[in-house]
Amino acid sequence: MITPDYFYVIVGGGMAGLQLALRISEDIFFKGKKIAIIEPSEKSLNDKTWCYWESRPGRWDDLIYKQWQHGKFVTTDISKDLDLEPYSYKMLRSIDFYNYARETLDAKNEFSFIKDEVSAIDSVTRTAKGKIDNYTATHFFDSRPPIDYKKDSAASLIYQHFKGIHIKVNENTFDPRKFTMMDYRVKHKQNTCFTYVLPFTATEALIEFTYFTPQLTEETIYDKKLEKYISTILGISEYEILDSEKGVIPMTDYTFTASNTKHITKIGTAGGWVKPSTGYSFKSTEKKVERVIENIKAGKRPSHKLLNLKYQRYDAIFLDVLEKRNDLGESLFTKLYTKNNIQDIFKFLDEETSSSEDLRIMLSLYHPQFLRSLLNKL
Repeated sequence: MITPDYFYVIVGGGMAGLQLALRISEDIFFKGKKIAIIEPSEKSLNDKTWCYWESRPGRWDDLIYKQWQHGKFVTTDISKDLDLEPYSYKMLRSIDFYNYARETLDAKNEFSFIKDEVSAIDSVTRTAKGKIDNYTATHFFDSRPPIDYKKDSAASLIYQHFKGIHIKVNENTFDPRKFTMMDYRVKHKQNTCFTYVLPFTATEALIEFTYFTPQLTEETIYDKKLEKYISTILGISEYEILDSEKGVIPMTDYTFTASNTKHITKIGTAGGWVKPSTGYSFKSTEKKVERVIENIKAGKRPSHKLLNLKYQRYDAIFLDVLEKRNDLGESLFTKLYTKNNIQDIFKFLDEETSSSEDLRIMLSLYHPQFLRSLLNKL
């Protein structure tokens, strides 16, 4: 039998792949096992901003760029303050995470970074086929989404797509103690869309215009909506753009786990690790990685019981509602944030609630479309 090149190959050096590699590097169980991280890009740019909430100090606190304990939810008719305690809403810049991961893993003899793009993995020969070379391993952790997930007629699919700009103004304008979770005052047709504001200082903030829609839009639309929000809502006429970001996150109940095999485990978006109903992924990934490590050490498949069936069903129904009636988004989120306290919302989204707590939150969102979507997903 030919000895494989690596014990593990992690295909993709993004957030999921690097979180997994970092966690493996900390556990003596994996000492001496050669691991390759194959990624086609240098990951030298700040290409993403990740946010999440925690009720206690967390493992990434040294990398946090900014955190808040106060927020707000805004529509044309209401403005509700959100007192997050004991939670904090934390923001982490991708470049800080990439640099930390690279520095940490470069110091470990077991890890190799390889710049290549994997096109396919042969589960029989246990070979990852790259553009430059091929790589064999006992197991692959693969972050490449299957190409057919957009074509599954049984799955709901909403895109969270956005553009954000980090701006600087000359006068004190922002309250750096309070972020804006959702502001629905700038609209686009009958779409679910809102503005998200993360103030860093009194003169700097990241402002993102975000859609939850079944279709994408042109970049010029984001620019127009951002300009309208900045000028009409914030009353800012002059500002400097320091940085920008844009992205598309699939929010879907597609069964990504069907692609898992004895020798291949899908991770990140490709593994269904993104919370389907919100698009949040950083903290979810941390939890999934911990379960993967526990499974391996217990002699189970890495993908064993990674996803919670109950919450998968909740997410599927909610996505179906937004896919069928995208015009309901503002009213549904308004009900969520005005009829529940933020701590209960966070607990529900963290998949830590009891059945009675689930029922209370779901009843607060009620619309007849939920019954139709429930029947559609049975």
